[in-house]
Amino acid sequence: MIGWGVAAAVLAILSLTFNSSPMALGAGWFAKCLAILVGAFLGWLGALAGDAIRKFAHPDAVFTNGSILSLIWIKVFWAIGPQVLGLCVGVFFGGAMVLR
Repeated sequence: MIGWGVAAAVLAILSLTFNSSPMALGAGWFAKCLAILVGAFLGWLGALAGDAIRKFAHPDAVFTNGSILSLIWIKVFWAIGPQVLGLCVGVFFGGAMVLR
C-alpha cells in the first residue's frame, strides 16, 4: 500500500515536470504543487481500486496456446496491470483537474 503511494507521488512529479503543454507551462508554482498532491492522492486511490478489481477478477487458471512468453506476460499483467492502470488514470486525471 505504501509502495503504490510512493509510485503515485513519483509519477505525479515526473508527469508534471516533463509536461510541455501550455496548461502546465502557464501554471504557477502553487498550482503545480497542488496538482502534484491531488494527482498523487488520486493515483494512490486508483492503484487501490485497481488492486480491488484485480482481486475480484483474477482468473484461477490460465490457458494459452502461445509460448512461455505469453504465459509470463499474462502473469505479469495480473500481478501489477490493473494497479498500474488505475495509478496512471488517477495521476493524470488529478493533475489535469487542478491545472485546468
